[in-house]
Amino acid sequence: MKHQKKGRGLGLPADRRLALIRSMMRSLVLHEAITTTEARAKEVQRHVESLVSVARQGTVHARRVALAALPDAGAINQLVHEVAPRYATRPGGYTRITRVGHRRGDGAQLARLEFVPVEA
Repeated sequence: MKHQKKGRGLGLPADRRLALIRSMMRSLVLHEAITTTEARAKEVQRHVESLVSVARQGTVHARRVALAALPDAGAINQLVHEVAPRYATRPGGYTRITRVGHRRGDGAQLARLEFVPVEA
């Protein structure tokens, strides 16, 4: 039974799964969008949404909490100075997942994870 178990295993041991999620979060923050499998996109979305919510606070503590989750100073700077201010008034839902077809090699469902554009 899966009582009180959150998240997806993604078929990886815990250390490799954490490295994969951090790497994908970094790529999403730096490039604004990534294409990956649907399961990976859903898992990364959970983490990025909370990271943006923390970064919106703009305090030194918030920056340190974000740095603990994503240990890349360049990505944190971009998150705090460019991404988070865009969503200052938005109460959540900073990213979206769009299905883009199937991967040619194994037929896995591919999805594009991107930040939602802000309405003017």
